[in-house]
Amino acid sequence: MSGLFLSRGMFPHEFLRPTVQYLLNTQQKDGAIPWFEGGYADPWDHVEAAMGLSIGGEYDAAEKAYQWLMDVQLTDGSWWAAYRDNAIDNRERRETNFVAYVATGIWHHYLITENRQFLKTMYPMVEKAIGFVLNLQTQHGEIHWAVNADGKAREDALITGCSSIYKSLECAYNISVTLDCERRDWLHARQRLGNTLRHHRDRFDRTWESKARYSMDWFYPVLTGVIPKAQAKSHLQKRWDDFVIAEMGCRCVSDEPWVTVAESCELTMALLAAGDHARAVTVYSWLHQWRAKDGAYWTGYQLVEDLLWPDEKPTWTAGAILLAADALTEYTAASRLFTQVCLLDSSHQSESINERQLLKES
Repeated sequence: MSGLFLSRGMFPHEFLRPTVQYLLNTQQKDGAIPWFEGGYADPWDHVEAAMGLSIGGEYDAAEKAYQWLMDVQLTDGSWWAAYRDNAIDNRERRETNFVAYVATGIWHHYLITENRQFLKTMYPMVEKAIGFVLNLQTQHGEIHWAVNADGKAREDALITGCSSIYKSLECAYNISVTLDCERRDWLHARQRLGNTLRHHRDRFDRTWESKARYSMDWFYPVLTGVIPKAQAKSHLQKRWDDFVIAEMGCRCVSDEPWVTVAESCELTMALLAAGDHARAVTVYSWLHQWRAKDGAYWTGYQLVEDLLWPDEKPTWTAGAILLAADALTEYTAASRLFTQVCLLDSSHQSESINERQLLKES
């Protein structure tokens, strides 16, 4: 199916219910959500899938997913790169953007449910996770992308990863304010990180080939609020033709004939953040031709070979489909999480960061 054009107030419940059910069917008894049945779970993609459960109204299942993270969190606040069947599957590294993302998921679930007890229960996990991440922030502001098996920092930084952490720090700060334990040090760390992302790109990709060929490096600074709305539309336009294939979606990599559903969903939300609603609706409408009969979505499509590739239907892709639908229809109270920057003040009042303030921060 293609041509699903969404607008505010028109969340397609019946159409997306099988997608939610796919997440439920794949979730394991311990709460972990692997990429697919028989696959491994990683902390970042697990959270993406859990957010899909929250949007789908499956609050118990979503909370079970976050409880699993709490159960397997290491004493330093981190998680290993992958888990399979209630055991560690990858002990090679622990990635900072994976670890930080739990704050985004927890805040997302709270915005939808207003379950303060859930937020209070999860706060120690968030606090430890953010502590681990910020211990890897350098004097220049960027955050090392990972530590190895021995806990030694892998000393370089990713634009996509640090942009994701920037959003996670916004969410973590809001959690702290809501629970009357404001962490201004997290806010200051976020400001330093944002400044480095905007003005010191030389601090990224220092020890490996530039990741600029990846679409996430292009749109993630918009999706996460690093680039102010006033500049976001022009930023996306500059490389639109490098990454977007009409009637299909967004390439994962500019020089490969492969469009991917999850990146296309995230681009949809980045377009909304940039105020380009028309193109957001259009991009999302292309994606349902990659939908399977069970409501899941294939990873992507290889244009030259004319085949779905890889032969996988990831839970995180299903989560991204639900997040983009929510953002387009403004269905839940978390629908604007990725389309605007919003920090709480000390009185717990939600205040969107206005353009003048964010441009000044730039």
